[in-house]
Amino acid sequence: MDSTQLIQLVLIFALPVVFAITVHEAAHGYAALHFGDQTAHVMGRITLNPIKHIDPMGTVLLPLILYFATHGAFVFGYAKPVPVRFGNLRNPKRDMVWVALAGPGANLAQAFLWGLGLHLVAAAGIREVFFLKMCQAGVLVNVVMFVFNLFPLPPLDGGRILVGLLPYRQAVLLSRVEPWGFYLVMALVLTGVVNALWMHPLMGLTMGFLELLLTPFAALAG
Repeated sequence: MDSTQLIQLVLIFALPVVFAITVHEAAHGYAALHFGDQTAHVMGRITLNPIKHIDPMGTVLLPLILYFATHGAFVFGYAKPVPVRFGNLRNPKRDMVWVALAGPGANLAQAFLWGLGLHLVAAAGIREVFFLKMCQAGVLVNVVMFVFNLFPLPPLDGGRILVGLLPYRQAVLLSRVEPWGFYLVMALVLTGVVNALWMHPLMGLTMGFLELLLTPFAALAG
């Protein structure tokens, strides 16, 4: 890929990625506030300002390093997590499930909206490739974030959801994995386990679900 193609790719994905990260993190904060924890609100993290959520290393440098190191075969990144003190929630074990679900749920909603945008753009007769590809990128980015964050290992959202759903003894055991969870997830990603057993099948199911939801709008693009 030459520099021109790389710039085009960055421009296509920039807006979808910024929205995907920002709304995901803000959703956690809004949910935490709703269930009684004001930590993110007090720290000014319940915002749609992307600068508040971008981590220089995880959001910018790490994805670029991995992209060039693997020739585009593998890209991974993360934002600054919104601080949540689960002990402040009115019902910590139950409410942490909803707080954790809020982020992936926001990504699923965005994937639907980008898909809807794709159909509306086509229905309007707009054939500008840039806008069509941006909408497709919006669907892809948000489906990836939705599925990946639901992987059932702390500190990912799926792990926290599982901690909230498990009986107390099992929940405590799983929560003890969190300090090493990021490294375990990365190891599983690099060995292909996450992609083969989690990402690929669940992304297929999610894409199929979105297509079903968007079927009434697909006729508009006719």
